[in-house]
Amino acid sequence: MKSAITTVLLASAIAALVPATFVLAQEQGQVQSDLNRIETLEVAEQGGGLFVRLQLAQPLAAPPASFSVANPARIAFDFPATANALGRAAQEIGQGDLRSANIIQAGDRTRLVLNLLRMTPYETRVDGRNVVIALSPVSAQATPTPGAQAYANFAAPKAADVAGTSIRDINFRRGKEGEGRVVVQLSNAETGIDIRQQGGNLVVDFLKVSLPEHLRRRSDVTDFATPVTAMTAQQQGDNVRLVVSPNGLWEHNAYQSDDQFVLEVKRVVEDPNKLVQGTRGQYQGEKLSLNFQNIDVRSVLQVIADFTNFNIITSDSVQGNLTLRLKDVPWDQALDIILQAKGLDMRKSGNVIWIAPGDELAAREKLQLEAKAQVTDLEPLQTESFQINYHKAKEIFDFLKSKDQTMLSKRGSVVVDDRSNKIFVTDVGSRLQALRRLVTEIDVAPRQVLIEARIVEANKTFARDLGVRLGYGDRKAKSLGNGAQLGFGKSEFVSVGADGTIDTGSNALINGMVQRVGESVTSGAGYQRGGFGVMNLTLFNSSLTRFLNLELQALESDGRGRVISSPRVLTANQVEASIEQGKEVPYQESTSSGATSVSFKKAVLSLKVKPQITPDGRLQLSIEVNKDRVLREEALFNVPPIETKNVKSEVLIENGGTVVIGGIYEEEDTTNIDRVPVLGELPVVGALFRTTSRDTSRRELLVFVTPRIVSDSLTLR
Repeated sequence: MKSAITTVLLASAIAALVPATFVLAQEQGQVQSDLNRIETLEVAEQGGGLFVRLQLAQPLAAPPASFSVANPARIAFDFPATANALGRAAQEIGQGDLRSANIIQAGDRTRLVLNLLRMTPYETRVDGRNVVIALSPVSAQATPTPGAQAYANFAAPKAADVAGTSIRDINFRRGKEGEGRVVVQLSNAETGIDIRQQGGNLVVDFLKVSLPEHLRRRSDVTDFATPVTAMTAQQQGDNVRLVVSPNGLWEHNAYQSDDQFVLEVKRVVEDPNKLVQGTRGQYQGEKLSLNFQNIDVRSVLQVIADFTNFNIITSDSVQGNLTLRLKDVPWDQALDIILQAKGLDMRKSGNVIWIAPGDELAAREKLQLEAKAQVTDLEPLQTESFQINYHKAKEIFDFLKSKDQTMLSKRGSVVVDDRSNKIFVTDVGSRLQALRRLVTEIDVAPRQVLIEARIVEANKTFARDLGVRLGYGDRKAKSLGNGAQLGFGKSEFVSVGADGTIDTGSNALINGMVQRVGESVTSGAGYQRGGFGVMNLTLFNSSLTRFLNLELQALESDGRGRVISSPRVLTANQVEASIEQGKEVPYQESTSSGATSVSFKKAVLSLKVKPQITPDGRLQLSIEVNKDRVLREEALFNVPPIETKNVKSEVLIENGGTVVIGGIYEEEDTTNIDRVPVLGELPVVGALFRTTSRDTSRRELLVFVTPRIVSDSLTLR
């Protein structure tokens, strides 16, 4: 019997190569009339080759895009803006290496998947409305080493196409799940590739290509922590050989997309109860065919043992005959079918399989467990001390003495010595060994985390005053008594000295009428304005008895400020830490007896955080940031109010990443209008009798957090 390449079930392959939306669209029969259509699918065998012909409603401008998968062997073609008009989603073929075809439509796209027995070279061309896919028979391009297992042959080289073909680059990457990924960039997508296992290595031959001198090397990739430890690329005649060296238990997958070839090697966790290790499906053994009439069960098991090279031991109670016909079935599935048919069960240990009735195996295992329990009751006790380095020995002692503990046997005991931070355990040897593993796993140095918070306060202020004051004075105005004069403006009039100078007085009607532009003037509101904000103009007659004063006020101010506070703290994983800086503000308060006492209120900048390092290297932070400020100008009963800004959150951050955990934005806009009643409300002219001031302030607070996992080699200074 000849073994074949391990394949998975057809349903799994379709799920891997065809998106679920393809199947949904086909089931719903969504074929749009304005799309191109696949009308017929025909397969013909000629000259040892296999030809798949697709007839479309409209000719294509170029061959459809395609990609291939080596294990399981499949070729996929994508037809954009094309509907499936065949009326079926699958077609059984069974000619040559082509088993079947799947034609799946999703929306305005259709995918054709050819399911093969083994990977074969293919060529696609457009002939009018037809798309012809030629599958060539696999030719022996290279003679495999005796004992080597061939896995896939992607394509056969063509003399006309591979002239000057070379490998452009070879890279190695680590996948998200720890798999090793070898990426080879080819200069020609038609390059022939042959993959096989030779000993414990994977050998990939690129046929009829050249390898640049700088790529001919051995690369040690152990530091990537993948199953692959090294890879070697070298020129061998007209071919290039890439040898990939994995370690441990592994499985591989290879695929090619255009001119990029990818070989993935994934770690397989060994399951001692599984006959065949791997993750590609329930049954992964090499296929075999069995056709027996009324054959003894023990003889069938002997056939499977010869096929798999496993050592199979059958119990004397395994009897009876069996009739079966199995074709191209994985051997582990065939064994499972035989065991179920005869009510048998198996146990696997290394390369030995023990087969017996299920009840017999269960009774045997029960006796073994009872014997082990009796040995434990009679086994002599031993005493061992455990030095605890990074934990408190009392914590481990409390855990072992709790009623729910299962680490000690019923004869075991434990004592603790706080001074030396040790625990002393007396128990049987097997329990001491388990406890030793436990202490090794939990007594490790805690990882350190440096958390830096940055509190940014930004403020912007803007003020604008704009107004006009108009005044009139008459020296000969009629007296109203008490020195008051009749006129516009304030109560006092302007007087002129004997030398011709004008005396404005402290509360004169026309303020600053003899001042030069640019000098400071005190406005009627009582606050000092800059000299560049006020301009006066005074008109008077030749006898200086009547005055007309016009005062223009225009002032604009713009202010910006920024305050940055950056507290930081270093703490161990899952240990809360806090840091604060500020002051305590004293104030007096009355007691119940009537006396006064001094109390304090905190006004501090503080950071309180508890980090937790996740298994994938990220950080989960429970964090609280507080920033206070004393407002003494608003004190009430001698108690100063505290303006506080507080953020409390729990976030998940990448190591070394920065995130904004909170922000406060305030905007205040105030407009004041001072005017003369009635006159200030007049349109246009009223602007001469009113003053408008506008104050705008914006304040913004942002809190940034940046955590970093401190490496063991980092030293703080």
